[in-house]
Amino acid sequence: MRRLLFACLLLGSAHAFAFDRLQVEGYTLPNGLQLLLKPGTERGHVAIRLVVGVGLDDFGCDDKELPHLLEHLLFSGIDGGSEGDLEDRMQALGGEWNAYTSNADTTFVIEAPARNQRKVLDLLLAIITRTELSEANIAAAKQVVEREDGGHYSHLQRLLDRQDLGHTASNQLAVELGLKCAERAEVGHLTRAQLEDLRKNWYAPNNMTLIIVGDLDKLLPAYLERTFGQLDPVEPTDHPELPQIQQAAASHRELIHGWVGNSAKLHWLFPEPVLDDQYDETYDLLKDYLDWALYRELRLKHGLSYGPWSEREVLGGVGFLSINADLERENLADAEQLLQDLKAQLLKNGLDPAVFARLQHAAIARQAWAVQGNSALADYYWSASGDYNNGHFSDPVKRIKSVSLDQANQAMHQVFKQPGYWRIEKPLLSYDALGWIGAGVLGLIAIVLIGVRVYRKRIA
Repeated sequence: MRRLLFACLLLGSAHAFAFDRLQVEGYTLPNGLQLLLKPGTERGHVAIRLVVGVGLDDFGCDDKELPHLLEHLLFSGIDGGSEGDLEDRMQALGGEWNAYTSNADTTFVIEAPARNQRKVLDLLLAIITRTELSEANIAAAKQVVEREDGGHYSHLQRLLDRQDLGHTASNQLAVELGLKCAERAEVGHLTRAQLEDLRKNWYAPNNMTLIIVGDLDKLLPAYLERTFGQLDPVEPTDHPELPQIQQAAASHRELIHGWVGNSAKLHWLFPEPVLDDQYDETYDLLKDYLDWALYRELRLKHGLSYGPWSEREVLGGVGFLSINADLERENLADAEQLLQDLKAQLLKNGLDPAVFARLQHAAIARQAWAVQGNSALADYYWSASGDYNNGHFSDPVKRIKSVSLDQANQAMHQVFKQPGYWRIEKPLLSYDALGWIGAGVLGLIAIVLIGVRVYRKRIA
């Protein structure tokens, strides 16, 4: 009761801290449900995010689509109604909803009028607890998931994936290093028993975080304790360890994407060595520096690529930093040499102090406008939930400011002392090659016809 009264008091004095996005009222219900409640700046609206701690990485290659299938299945209808009936109920409340399954979690995203926030939350609770996992609904959800994944997984597509011909550059490398499954996961074999087990063991309050941002009802804490607080907790299920690099990969590979064209994409990927301090902020600033360096070298100086870019992504349990460029096929060799020269120059001279300071200042300045509105705040709390402690999210400005030039240089040297992995995506044939092949085929046909004609004349 003391916790509930405290929450109500804070919501009642929302004006005192509503504009401090890093200060958020958060507490845990007795059943383990984590709550984050934040009065927002937009009146008459709430943004709701229910984050369930189960994702694709919690299952093996064969069953990896299981949480994605359940996510779709939970929108199939409640109380004997259909998917359309369920959507009608949400529309009648003036809200809209969706859900997303990532590697790490499954998140239900709702935007709704503030006046109906409790009714919308009632509907959200109903789909989690009262959706009937019937065979008919499961079959319909399987069709939807299959279409989202690109349609029926044919024998030809499976063969191409096994030959590394169906993957993007980073996915191909991840497969080669043992960080990802080689083939696309299918849903046809997944059973009702598996789905029931997933909902029972993972869709539990002590494996959920409910984030609500906006024009909050003053009685919301009491409502949440009366409704979501009655869900039964379960014994936590351990998350499996994320895969690490298990095998060697080729340093240079060409990947066929499409049949004919003169364009190509060049990718140079490097595993990110683990740093002791400010891991993400240091690599984010290094990425910003590389974006600027690539723009200067490949576009402004040499005109080889209109929009070269660098990128950070996580493959399995390993972070990667990549250098990328859209090119014409005939410029691939020149671009590779320029990137090698850029790497050598950075290793020799380090990052330019003035440029690094400018980019660091820009990254700090972006924080002033990076998160605007209730929905953006809710998404921010969703993505930064690991940084929440004792009523506050950690300040990204302080973290960015704490990254020194020496730290960034050390990170750069650790990344670039590796040879990296080159991956080139391009169509099977260029237009010139297709033209020559066409000319050769026509020439061969002409030779055959002439030969047949000469042969007939000799016989005659």
